[in-house]
Amino acid sequence: MKISAEQITAGILAGGEGRRLGGVDKGWYVVADRPLIEHTLERVKPQVGRIVISANRSVPRYRGLGYTVHGDDTDDHRGPLAGIATVLKAAATPYVLIVPVDTPLLPLDLVSRLADAMRPDTDIAVARTPDELHPLHALMRRSLLDDIQAALFSGVRRVTEWQQDTARVVVDWADAEAFANINHDEDAEALAGRL
Repeated sequence: MKISAEQITAGILAGGEGRRLGGVDKGWYVVADRPLIEHTLERVKPQVGRIVISANRSVPRYRGLGYTVHGDDTDDHRGPLAGIATVLKAAATPYVLIVPVDTPLLPLDLVSRLADAMRPDTDIAVARTPDELHPLHALMRRSLLDDIQAALFSGVRRVTEWQQDTARVVVDWADAEAFANINHDEDAEALAGRL
């Protein structure tokens, strides 16, 4: 099953509250002299046909980057699962790549490896490093929108809980830092040398 870049929309999740960074909008948090959103766009853009940003604040600033920006349907901060639903709703392609805005070392082969793992009976391909699963780094079918909306309506908030009931395949990366995210200033300092 061959999936082309043109069949994929990247959904960048930039709607978090950034509590552990003092409430800053993570997308505009600067690491190695550039905001995280720029690092993410640089790594994702060559791999997909379209990009949508899910953001609940700084919307005009994100739009200034030249991409479509959508906020959650409600303002009750239901977390990344709601952001994924927002992206799936906005996408016009059969597949959507989900990535958070705070992982600046995203692999340049992320899409190709996840797409290669998809089969006709697979709904989601999820990245995993030696230490952990990364449910917010996933390629999924856009047709899962109704399923996510039903999960949200029933009170599900955790992405891992929702994914457990899907036809999921896991793709391994040897680099433990490939999906390292920035939650504290110390995280940024540790990753800056690789950027």
